[in-house]
Amino acid sequence: MNREILNKIREINNKKTQKQKACVVTFGCQQNESDSEKIKGMLEAMGYEITESDITADSGGGAKAKDGAAFELENCGVVIINTCAIREHAELKAFSRTGQLKRYKDKNKDMLIGMCGCMVEQEHILEYIEKSFKYVDFVFGTRSIHKFPEILHNALLNLRQNNTEITETDIANITEIEEDMPAKRGSLFKAWVPVMYGCDNFCSYCVVPHVRGRERSRKKDKILDEVRTLAANGYKDITLLGQNVNSYKDPGNKNYDFTELLRDVTEIEGDYWLRFITSHPKDISGNLIKLMGESKNIANHLHLPLQSGNNRILKLMNRKYTREDYLDLVEKLKDSIKDIAVTSDIIVGFPSETEEEFEETLDLIKRAGFDNIFPFIYSKRKNTPAEKMEDNISHKEKTDRFAELIKIQREISAEKNKAYEGKTVRVLAEGEYKNDKNKKNNGNYLSGRTSSNKLTVFEYNGNVDLTGSFVNVKIKEGRLHGLFGELE
Repeated sequence: MNREILNKIREINNKKTQKQKACVVTFGCQQNESDSEKIKGMLEAMGYEITESDITADSGGGAKAKDGAAFELENCGVVIINTCAIREHAELKAFSRTGQLKRYKDKNKDMLIGMCGCMVEQEHILEYIEKSFKYVDFVFGTRSIHKFPEILHNALLNLRQNNTEITETDIANITEIEEDMPAKRGSLFKAWVPVMYGCDNFCSYCVVPHVRGRERSRKKDKILDEVRTLAANGYKDITLLGQNVNSYKDPGNKNYDFTELLRDVTEIEGDYWLRFITSHPKDISGNLIKLMGESKNIANHLHLPLQSGNNRILKLMNRKYTREDYLDLVEKLKDSIKDIAVTSDIIVGFPSETEEEFEETLDLIKRAGFDNIFPFIYSKRKNTPAEKMEDNISHKEKTDRFAELIKIQREISAEKNKAYEGKTVRVLAEGEYKNDKNKKNNGNYLSGRTSSNKLTVFEYNGNVDLTGSFVNVKIKEGRLHGLFGELE
């Protein structure tokens, strides 16, 4: 990161009579959220005031503020759209947001619009942006976040540029990780801590290795220092991030793996929960499971993407495990870790998936007893092996399977949550519960998450702000989407 350029932009902004505003709109995974925190941190260091508002399309085709808040977009000097390439739906949403910006740019000629993230690492996307969004001033990929001050400075000087001209071979050869970039955290009590970037798995449907590069890990000392700082500052929920987090290897000692890192992190003093995502089933070791069962800090939740319950489809997906491997792993987790909640991702309608093979996925879901799943209809991604596979499943078949999958999981989730009734759970209070339709009586309601990541709502009429604090809640009712109770 070029601090000289960063300081130069701050000096320019400090001389202006009005505070310059900036907005970052984020799509995609937690890694994108973490990247956006760094972009916001650099913007703030350059003298911009960050507005957290986001725009959504209204019925009239215009734009309105998210949650009805006053949106100051027309006064923003910089608007960044941080994009996701994992599924077509995420791409369409990013393009929709970008399209809504034109009318604001027409009113404010000085507004700079940038697009970044995974989408813009793809040549066909760049061509589409250049053709359809000529008012976008600059683009930069995931590898160029540390160059953002220079990119913005050039845009301020009207030097239109493409900062993603890089081949897939170049992406694969990226080894350096830029440390010590400023970050504007999105919360005062929850934090993301990236431990590694990229992915070496090359699942046949996934574009991540092509846009984020091969696996590369941060130095353990940098990670431990970051977590120590967060714990000392009172953060209560810390998540270690990686595209395949449990393949972490310390660059200075390849024998120092993710389990060793996790063990060292849990020894950092503080009252906090430690989470990690995303895990690949093939990389969950016995030592890791043992540590999870022994540690008081590691949260009682594991997100473990399955994708399919059929061995032929798993092989086509290049997932490197079988349904039997997966079920054996879930059994070991539940035997070793009391009351662990396991969640998963499922892809419906992968090319050539038969009805019988889909039924095997339904069977595995019932056997595994997931607390929740995140199902997706298969989305063809350009330049992946699955793109060339014959897709002979109709849209109706896919949507019917999707609906059946959700129906079965809803029954399982409701049963899992009902089992909490009468129990007292520890909850990290996150703020006011705003879903009015579920309110009973006229009391005030707060919501938060348990160690097992269950949404928990409870009535609270006190005068002390509990946001960011651990509280004990006795569960009165377990519903489909969460737990409802009262403070003890």
